[in-house]
Parts: sequence; structure tokens; C-alpha cells
Amino acid sequence: MKRSFLTILMLCFIVSFADAQIWKLKRYEMVFGIGPSFFFGDIGGYSISKNILGLKDITVLQTRFDFNANLKYRISQPFDVRLSLTSGFLHATDVRGSNENRRFAASILFIEPALIGEYYFIKNKAEDSYLFTKGKNTGFIGFIKSLDFYAFVGIGGIGYSIRPNAALQSHGLNPGGFAAVVPFGLGSTLIYSPNFNFGVELTGRYAFSDNLDGYTSQYSSANDVYYFLNFTLTYKLKNGAHGLPSFR
Repeated sequence: MKRSFLTILMLCFIVSFADAQIWKLKRYEMVFGIGPSFFFGDIGGYSISKNILGLKDITVLQTRFDFNANLKYRISQPFDVRLSLTSGFLHATDVRGSNENRRFAASILFIEPALIGEYYFIKNKAEDSYLFTKGKNTGFIGFIKSLDFYAFVGIGGIGYSIRPNAALQSHGLNPGGFAAVVPFGLGSTLIYSPNFNFGVELTGRYAFSDNLDGYTSQYSSANDVYYFLNFTLTYKLKNGAHGLPSFR
């Protein structure tokens, strides 16, 4: 009787330990995202007195899009680090704002490499389950257990090229350049299957420049910022030889 009890206890311990190590089998992830981009510079927008929360500055005229690719490595269950490469367009226009008579407008093509760290303050319970790897995680409770929520911050740089309209061109501008940026934001991920995740991420960029749109106002008191709202698809890579990712 004692031997049977010890055997059952040992089996329970082994199963629990194996479940806790399942996530380590796929420490690398490829993440692709796409979504709208929003730029807040010195061209366009309402004055603070007319737009306290800044919501009036979010318009279709100012909205463009971005797409990005990431290679992510899981240091531990709550911590990830990722290499990110984002490219796309930003736009600024004086149409619909406090400076409509100025008539400036700029289209900005950019590319942005970044190194970002993530912290999962709510981590899903599904991927540590052997049953989940066999497709047994179903129903509403299974859905709730499959959600992640995380915050992130990093360091990067933006290389940009500005295409001005005639009014801005006549004012004179630097056609492009490079500036350091700080990415930060929040995200959520649905652990859809052992191989795929779906998610959404709201990310801001603080630029160490006030000239991303080619114009700096004498009344400006802050550097330029821009935001992405990205919808993401994650593919998990198995660990290969020597702990490197396997693309097979």
C-alpha cells in the first residue's frame, strides 16, 4: 500500500514538473503585425485649450499604416526580449486643426529597428498544460485561460524621409534623417494553439527629435510622438540544436 501511494505521488510530481516545462520547448517566436499609425507633431492638430485629451487630433486624414516583424526570445515565463523591425508611413496635415490657414502637410516614410523587453503581468494557464498541446483546451473557461496581458518598453531608432507639400517645401525643411526613439505600450495575446497566437498591441514611440514632420514650431514644448495599433500573428518555433530556433 505504501509503495502504491509513493508511486502515485511520484507520477503526480513528474506530470506537474513536465507541464511546468512545456513552454521551454518553444522559446523562440516570430511575430508579424499590421495596423494603423498615428502621428502627433507640429503640423496639424488643435491647440491644447481646444483639445485637452488630444482625441480631436485622431482623424482619418492623419492616419496611415505600418507593418512589422519581430523575433522574440522567452527569457522566462513572464519575461521576453524581442528584435523588432517596423516600416510604414506617417502623415501630418494642417487640414482640420488650429492652423488650417498655414496649409502645411507632410508624408513620412520610415523604417525603425528596436530592441524591446516585455513583462507579462497576466500570464495564460493554457500553455503549461499537456492537454492544451493535444487540443483539449476548449470552451469559455479555456478561452479565458488562454489570454496574456503584457507591458513593454525598449530603445530604437527611426530613419525617415519626408515628402512635403508645396507650402511646407517653400518654408524650407530637412528632407529626412535619423533619431532615437523609445517604444512603450501594452498588448494582449490569445494563445490559440500550441503553434499560433493572435493578439493586439497599442504602442507609442517617443522620438528624441521635434522634426519628424520637417517642421518645428516656435510654440512647441515637446518632441514628436507617434502610435501604432497593431494586430499580430505569432508563430512559435521549436528549439533546435544548441538552443537555437529551428525553422523546420
